[in-house]
Amino acid sequence: MTKMIFVNLPVRDLAKSTAFYEAVGASKNPQFSDDTASCMVFSEAIYVMLLTHDKYGMFTQRPIADARKTSAALLALTVENRADVDEVTERAAAAGGVADPNPKQDHGFMYGRSYEDPDGNVWELVWMAPSQDA
Repeated sequence: MTKMIFVNLPVRDLAKSTAFYEAVGASKNPQFSDDTASCMVFSEAIYVMLLTHDKYGMFTQRPIADARKTSAALLALTVENRADVDEVTERAAAAGGVADPNPKQDHGFMYGRSYEDPDGNVWELVWMAPSQDA
């Protein structure tokens, strides 16, 4: 069985966050979504659960961090090519996110940029060449 990852994120505005994640390439799985959560699918193995603060609080006794003020995780997704890095980053900005909260990185064989979602969570987009000769 292929391992899957479910990233769970607390969000202030579920509808706004759902629209944002659709804009950057995820699709909503209605089977696991309701008025307290949106299951956003990036691939057969990568899911992001957007949870209202009340719903998120059901899974932890710790306070919910403000991702605009603290960093608890850096999330990264690979993309098919360099152009996809730029395209998705620009779509994120157009959908209400922030492009490049961290510096762009270009190492020739590896290229990456980042974007911040409406709640301040930072996602990195990375393209890597199959070999360093690329």
